[in-house]
Amino acid sequence: MAKNPLLELRDRGQSVWLDFLSRDLLRTGGLEKLITDDGLAGVTSNPSIFQKAIGHGDTYDAQVERVLASGWPSVTTVFEELAVADIRDAADALRRTYDVTRGADGFVSLEVSPYLANDTAGTIEEARRLWRTVARENLMVKVPGTPAGLPAIRQLIGEGLNINITLLFSRDVYAEVAEAYLAGLEQLLSQGQPIDRIASVASFFVSRIDTMADKLLGERIKSASKAEERARLELLRGKTAIANAKLAYQLYQRLFAGQRWAKLKEAGARPQRLLWASTSTKNPEYRDVMYVEELIGPDTVNTMPENTIDGFRDHGVVRDTLTENVAAAAQMLDDLERTGVSLEKITASCATP
Repeated sequence: MAKNPLLELRDRGQSVWLDFLSRDLLRTGGLEKLITDDGLAGVTSNPSIFQKAIGHGDTYDAQVERVLASGWPSVTTVFEELAVADIRDAADALRRTYDVTRGADGFVSLEVSPYLANDTAGTIEEARRLWRTVARENLMVKVPGTPAGLPAIRQLIGEGLNINITLLFSRDVYAEVAEAYLAGLEQLLSQGQPIDRIASVASFFVSRIDTMADKLLGERIKSASKAEERARLELLRGKTAIANAKLAYQLYQRLFAGQRWAKLKEAGARPQRLLWASTSTKNPEYRDVMYVEELIGPDTVNTMPENTIDGFRDHGVVRDTLTENVAAAAQMLDDLERTGVSLEKITASCATP
């Protein structure tokens, strides 16, 4: 019997997380099945995921009625009551994974309000409050990698919170995020605090980059006067995001090496793993699991929606791809720039909150 490709990813050192959470998934045993059968090692969530879950069916109605009966709470208060209950249940379901991996995996992410993306102090206070409210060691608080988010990340890591840095598209910004993590660990260590149970992921978004790059390439293809030019441009479609991610992984390998990291590692620190997010294929012309198959490598996470998990379980092909054809990835991005499509502008546009 062929081995489950999702379990093969785990064997290669990559963790599979689910980019979805709902009360139905929890109550029907769907999450437990994914953990048991597919080696699922984490869950990510965001306000839009919860909005869809809450608006579907009547699963949340009884709790909504109880919250409303307590007075006149704001919409935000009602939403948080519902979301926190699901986050706690998911964290409890993943607690065994967290314990078995000694805090390396088994996390559930909950996002600070998107309205705080440009508010450092507000982000710090909100993250602290969510950490206290959920009260689970295997919670990861999601903080955006905005200019205001970077000092918040450093401060929160320095206080011992697990942080998922979200909305990363640019390798330059990722380098700043990694620096914030390292500095936060150093701050904690300087205070004589343990750092061996602090975990963080840097969520690097994928498909959104291709969506925008392909749109710009499509405009150039339409206006190209020669067939050979159109063919050359066509070869670049659907490759920008994967090339960008492969070079980000090269950067990760450099950042978590050397004397600075060696000192932290000796004290028990874990590297801040790259997490591939937005990995469902938006273009039906592309292979449905391409953003999984082409981004496989150790010390990484791939967070997938349910349909991508199902697709990869069914027909995913596993090999170490993150370190394949790195020179070709760099050349591809150079070729993209020569067409007049700026990756820097694309990543900046994608990252705008």
